[in-house]
Amino acid sequence: MTIKDIARLSGCGVATVSRVLNHHPDVSEKTRRKVMAVVEEHGFQPNNNAKHLKQQAGTSIAILVKGSQNMLFADLVEQVQALLRDSDRDAAVYYLDEDANEVAYAIQLCRERKPVGILFLGGDLEFFQTSFQHLRVPCVLLTNSARDLGFDNLSSLTTDDEQAAFQVIDYLAQKGHRAIGVLGGNWSSSSQISYRRLQGCKRAFESRGLPFDPERQAEPSRYSMADAYAATQRLLGRCPELTAIFAMSDVMAVGVIRALRDLGKRVPEDISVVGYDGISMGRYTIPRLTTICQDTKSLAEQGVDLLLRNIMRSCPSVHGVVPFRLLDGESVAELST
Repeated sequence: MTIKDIARLSGCGVATVSRVLNHHPDVSEKTRRKVMAVVEEHGFQPNNNAKHLKQQAGTSIAILVKGSQNMLFADLVEQVQALLRDSDRDAAVYYLDEDANEVAYAIQLCRERKPVGILFLGGDLEFFQTSFQHLRVPCVLLTNSARDLGFDNLSSLTTDDEQAAFQVIDYLAQKGHRAIGVLGGNWSSSSQISYRRLQGCKRAFESRGLPFDPERQAEPSRYSMADAYAATQRLLGRCPELTAIFAMSDVMAVGVIRALRDLGKRVPEDISVVGYDGISMGRYTIPRLTTICQDTKSLAEQGVDLLLRNIMRSCPSVHGVVPFRLLDGESVAELST
């Protein structure tokens, strides 16, 4: 039995189960009892003592996951763990809030657990710029680029977020959409991937000669269904003429579709929706989601390979870009001209 099995049987998220098993205080007693009932029923033994000894001896790889509701990262974690197991490497996964300082957490982790390497799934480059110099172990950042930071022990792999967002808006324009909304992310800093996605959107609007007023047509949101649901209501409240919405993650797109349905809108007949990530859930939504597919297989394989090579011997940092593709689902309608 794995943590994923416990999550499925208890009806809780993988991150929540992990927090319960690691005795984190930020879990309600009701949720803790629900998880532990499954653990006890199936005799699950996490073997924390052995794991702790390995970590203290400096043999473990730390995987820091930015955001507990990011299903793209859940896919990446699963693939990364399998690849590390195949390489006989022990790994510990730590889930952080999407607004948390992952570098400060990593520094504290190095003091307490002494990992031999760290894999960051997601990250804010401002935190890396401020304090990454205090980390000496090999590190790899996935889904954001550290190319401009210049740290010898930090490699990175990412998708070309700006070009992918450009392609989304260009695709919607080809389908006849002119009033397009953009939803999600934090655009206050150029170090955020959502900022680069917004820049790609702006470039596409300009290229197509389409109107775009960020104050009206764009709405920030955390990467969750609930936040996207509320953000959609705000966006449509001030910009009811929209015929399409680009959500900056598939999880947010699911929240968008539910909000539109509750507002009496049909997808795609009344409003089209495009997501970003290519998670499996999008293939089972009604309608199936049109989205940008990130190549999680390449991200996981190349990321693990880079980290292990740097653990075994000192190598120059590497910064790569993995391909993406636009998956045409059922959530976009073509408008008659």
